[in-house]
Amino acid sequence: MPCDLPSTSPIKDDVTAGLTTAAVVIPKALAYAAVAGLPVQVGLYTAFVPMLVYAFLGTSRPLSVSTTTTLAILTATALDRAVPGGDATQLLVATATLALLVGVVLIAASLLRLGYLASFISEPVLVGFKAGIAIVIVVDQIPKLLGLHFTKGPFLSNVLAIFDGFTQLSIATTAVGAITLGLLLIMERFMPRVPAPLVTVAIAIAATSMFGLADLGVQTVGHVPTGLPSLTLPNPSLIGELWPMALGIALMSFTETIAAGRAFAKAGEALPNANRELLATGFSNAGGALFGAMPAGGGTSQTAVNRRAGARTQVAECVTAGVTLGVMLLLAPLIGAMPHATLAAVVIVYSVGLFDPAEFRAIARVRRTELVWALVALAGVVLLGTLQGILVAIIVSLVALAHQVSNPPLHRLLRKPNTNLFRPASPDHPDDEALEGILLLRPEGRIFFVNANNIGQKITQLINANHPKVVVLDMGSVFDIEYTALKLMSDAERRLRRDGVQLWLANLTPGVLATVRRSPLGETLGTDGLFQTLEEAVHKYQDTRLHAS
Repeated sequence: MPCDLPSTSPIKDDVTAGLTTAAVVIPKALAYAAVAGLPVQVGLYTAFVPMLVYAFLGTSRPLSVSTTTTLAILTATALDRAVPGGDATQLLVATATLALLVGVVLIAASLLRLGYLASFISEPVLVGFKAGIAIVIVVDQIPKLLGLHFTKGPFLSNVLAIFDGFTQLSIATTAVGAITLGLLLIMERFMPRVPAPLVTVAIAIAATSMFGLADLGVQTVGHVPTGLPSLTLPNPSLIGELWPMALGIALMSFTETIAAGRAFAKAGEALPNANRELLATGFSNAGGALFGAMPAGGGTSQTAVNRRAGARTQVAECVTAGVTLGVMLLLAPLIGAMPHATLAAVVIVYSVGLFDPAEFRAIARVRRTELVWALVALAGVVLLGTLQGILVAIIVSLVALAHQVSNPPLHRLLRKPNTNLFRPASPDHPDDEALEGILLLRPEGRIFFVNANNIGQKITQLINANHPKVVVLDMGSVFDIEYTALKLMSDAERRLRRDGVQLWLANLTPGVLATVRRSPLGETLGTDGLFQTLEEAVHKYQDTRLHAS
């Protein structure tokens, strides 16, 4: 919804929400720019241009768009690869190129109607990926919190360098960092309505001037230019180096955006349209790229603040962007007095939340296999790096999907005593009955070349164990069956018939029934081997057996 005055809700709700969200978004945007290794004003640009563009194009009412912890660390990785050791000018040009590439990827995905790809990373894998990002960011920020200086390397070498550097930490810097952490945690715990990042940053800036912290060795942000962002043109020569990371960042931007938008949609509100969100975030990134912004996307925490503060339309986001503009024009010099340790503390507090042990416990309670997927994704990010971590996350998701598709469930059906209800065999129903001479089975999902052999092996094992005269497949849970599977089933039917066992199919959906009838299996079974319901097949077997006796 664009920045028009809402017709059915008081404008003051959106104004209040926009002001409240700005108090949280702006300090965090500054911190995330620092995470990416960029000048802090880039955070302001990212909280202004992309947010304003999304307000006109997005489909989520409360979604707040700037940058996120995940996008910041991915941006840092991309810039380190493209312009290692680059100066501020090189970094800004590389950032513009990266953000434009991300925008182009998202816009292209929208035009190709690829919104469904948001579902390709499973929730357990995303949980592990974000937890890994949290660990990487905390380790990356600890040196700034302690005033340590060393050449960054792989994760484990950075951890060792931190331990080795404890004897050289800056007491003044560590004190500033510890006090900032304490203030943030206290306000978050006991004063949740107070904009903790804004208050903490304001206190740190005031303390720097009052106590001369810079003279005590506490490093500050330094000069922050006042005014609007200048036009920044991308460098085509960097495209070859940046495009792989742009793909990963685009995927994470869209995944986080659509997740946040869906999570905070109220009852009665339409859920965000995936392809339209691709378009909106694509133009947000492309537009932001030309004005010095880093890659952007919807943030869960800031969207939560926006919604809780009363946001009803995207007018709230326009207000947040307006406040950011005011900071750029009037308050930039004050930001320069902010200690790096304060920024590091803000980043740590709001990054730790990405690692939620409760999410891992919830996954473990449901399926331990998926907990392994989450842990593999976490380890991929921590030990291999963020780019490789994205690849690991995608590969693990696809392997998990392939595993599930290749090994669908096959249930043996038993009859509830004194009824005509047939249900899967379960320890919860020990009295359910197996009918003599007939084996009732229910496969689930799509049966095709990937899983047909596995299903066939399971069926064969049950036939060998029960020695039935008739095998009935209840196909009510099968929504599709393809040629390879039908050919294997036809071959199996011939072998069973040779051994004196009949194969019947029951409860087929219209589409599956039409496919089976066009196949050699359908010709073999004819009307005698295809049944509308499972009960009809059972009755026929019982009648045949009665007449035979």
